[in-house]
Amino acid sequence: MSLKGEVCVVTGACGFLGQRLVRLLLDEEDMAEVRLLDKHVQPQLLQNLQESRGDTQLSVFEGDIRDGDFVRRACRGASLVFHIASLIDVIGVVEYSELHAVNVRGTQMLLEACIQENVASFIYTSSLEVAGPNPRGDPIVNGNEDTVYECTLKFAYSQTKKEAEQRTLQAHGEVLQNGGRLATCALRPMYIYGEGCRFLLGHMADGIRNRDVLLRMSAPEARVNPVYVGNVALAHLQAARSLRGPERRSAVGGKFYYISDDTPPVSYSDFNHVVMSPLGFSIQAKPRLPLRLLYLLCFLLELLCAMLRPFKRVVPPVNRQLLTMLNTPFSFSYQRAKRDLGYEPGHTWEESRRGTVRWLASQLPRERERLMCKQ
Repeated sequence: MSLKGEVCVVTGACGFLGQRLVRLLLDEEDMAEVRLLDKHVQPQLLQNLQESRGDTQLSVFEGDIRDGDFVRRACRGASLVFHIASLIDVIGVVEYSELHAVNVRGTQMLLEACIQENVASFIYTSSLEVAGPNPRGDPIVNGNEDTVYECTLKFAYSQTKKEAEQRTLQAHGEVLQNGGRLATCALRPMYIYGEGCRFLLGHMADGIRNRDVLLRMSAPEARVNPVYVGNVALAHLQAARSLRGPERRSAVGGKFYYISDDTPPVSYSDFNHVVMSPLGFSIQAKPRLPLRLLYLLCFLLELLCAMLRPFKRVVPPVNRQLLTMLNTPFSFSYQRAKRDLGYEPGHTWEESRRGTVRWLASQLPRERERLMCKQ
């Protein structure tokens, strides 16, 4: 099912995934208009997109998704919303109130705007972290959407993403102003990597500081299955196509889907080494401290920060829940997305790896220079 002639809104359009999705829409679909919604749209990005847009109109909406009037203007006349924008925080730097305002209230604002402005389809970019892992570190290997897993989410980020996902799926079937009905679905990608991934840059910078030895924060047996950004963008496109067709719309609407690809399962730390070893990086054989001792130190740090909280807000760089996430086998299959959405990874593992390595190689001189200037 083609998206030809549709008008779509992409929130977080200038982000890591947002940019990739916009380029895919311009390359693959003869859309009437793509609206870039973000707090700020870089002129260089817009110029690059204009050069490859063909007959598709590109429009810019700069503003805050917490602003109801703004999101209504952005959605007016649109038929499809890709909601990618969110605040990401796994160590507690951002206050819960801010995370909730953007991730939950912002999503609710968009859903209300879709109902008021007769937007037929809404696709929410959720996160693997709404599933866990739980504080006990219970593993999941090759799980799916039916996997039962007991989890009390500890991260404020995970909590707000979960609530936003629930609100999105509950809005499926809401009556629009014109009498039609809103169709929604949510995608839960694994850890997303690829060109433009700021987390990979952060790990590379840590490795440079450590004399080109990557830090090990996860045990080799704690395997996860990262997913390439190009494949996540493709899954969004397939979801949009599914929601447009009447038959598949009813089958897909109101559901969530795990999005992975054929990237080999590996621990987070070892994945960093896979994509950075061609650049001359090695990796620690084991963490500098045993994991049990790290957990204890994190507990003591969290206790100290809680005691200081009335006087000064201090956030430790690592906490127990992050250590649990990094050291829990947690992988999921994309077979349900393949069956319902027609999703197939469009980029092989080798292609994804080569593209990521090339991008990291292009960033390495700049990172070395930046870190030298800070010394």
